[in-house]
Amino acid sequence: MLAGYGAYTLKSKTQKRRIALLGTHLAQFQVEKLMENLTQGYLRALGEKDAERQTQIWNLLASSEQDLCDQFDRFVAGFAKDVGDEDARVSTFPVFIPEAHRFFPDKTFDMRRLLAVHAQGIRGVAGQDAGSSPKSRAFMLSAELFLMQHSCHWYCRSRTVASGRMLARHHTSYAQLLASVSPETRRAYGAVVGT
Repeated sequence: MLAGYGAYTLKSKTQKRRIALLGTHLAQFQVEKLMENLTQGYLRALGEKDAERQTQIWNLLASSEQDLCDQFDRFVAGFAKDVGDEDARVSTFPVFIPEAHRFFPDKTFDMRRLLAVHAQGIRGVAGQDAGSSPKSRAFMLSAELFLMQHSCHWYCRSRTVASGRMLARHHTSYAQLLASVSPETRRAYGAVVGT
């Protein structure tokens, strides 16, 4: 019983520290606000019946996409600079295991590398040429953003909790996210997390 209580306490302490660490870095930027504005803007554009008005909305969203890319790049650079190896390690076990990075180092990945993959993926999709459909870009960029959000939840809690939150909040499974991001992101993501 004491061992179970000790493990629970260590798990809670570690998760709170990770939430605070990630939150401190994110608080310096407007990444979450820009994500929310973009996803709502995409829905508004897709629901607009007037083609001219829809084009205006897509054009307005392009500047928000650029702002998000710039802010996220700065967040990733700051996180990579300030967070040490131990705090950057994330367990690949489906549930949170305290100190997994110490006991099972081969079952972890580096969150700094994963955030860099997300930054490249977001910027790559946002910067696609004008020949791509705004609807398909919006769909793929939303998937890139949601997968990044999944990674942040995974870092703070576990892969299982992250997947459950994604399903509850966005009605999207982890497998759907992976299938919906760009092929470049999917490959780079798999190389980091080992899928």
